[in-house]
Amino acid sequence: MSQQRHGSTPGNAGAVPAFPDLPEATIARLPEYLRALHHLAESGADTISSEGLAAAAGVNSAKLRKDLSHLGSYGTRGVGYDVALLIDQIEYILGLDQRRAVCLVGVGNLGHALAGYAGFASRGFRIVALFDADPARVGEQINGLTVLHFDELPRVAAAEALAIGVIATPASAAQTVADGLVAAGVTSILNFAPCVLSVPPGVDVRKVDLAIELQILSFHEHRKASLTALPGGRENTGGQEAVGT
Repeated sequence: MSQQRHGSTPGNAGAVPAFPDLPEATIARLPEYLRALHHLAESGADTISSEGLAAAAGVNSAKLRKDLSHLGSYGTRGVGYDVALLIDQIEYILGLDQRRAVCLVGVGNLGHALAGYAGFASRGFRIVALFDADPARVGEQINGLTVLHFDELPRVAAAEALAIGVIATPASAAQTVADGLVAAGVTSILNFAPCVLSVPPGVDVRKVDLAIELQILSFHEHRKASLTALPGGRENTGGQEAVGT
């Protein structure tokens, strides 16, 4: 994946090298490492071994060491990783040191819950605006913000330099919302609507579909039942299936 490069600071010990082209799998794991590191820092830990951090993040230590090597962080033999330094490195790579402005579109049940989530602020994001197209919602106060009509998006986007838009609307409205976000200059979208969005090149979309996640878990439950012949599963008959059913 091609990414914009920043100047390196080779003279600093443990400094992040010129902005790395990270594998997608590594990018997906960095937030898990960061979450674990914040917990360690809050508990007073100054250093952590690769094995300890891997266990806290739920990955194997070899994979963790390889991921962190992309950041130019190799730890110190017999000591491990400096927790505060590694937090700084990962936050820099994830762009969390910039306090990116985020808007949320759709303040129904899910949107209302997202708007009230305090964890965004503590992880480097500012929810600066809430939008809805329902006149009954406009003017509502949620977590200190007033819900605005979606028509006001271009004005707010220009004033707040919006970087990320979160879509929590019904699927039928999501594409229209995505088009509006793109037109307003938003180039990253987190989509909670159960649909696939069409966006131009240069716009990144991450999809969160809770139903799909439940279906994947259902598969694992089905497989476990099948393997152990639990109620709902099948007896292992050496690959033979009953015919005529």
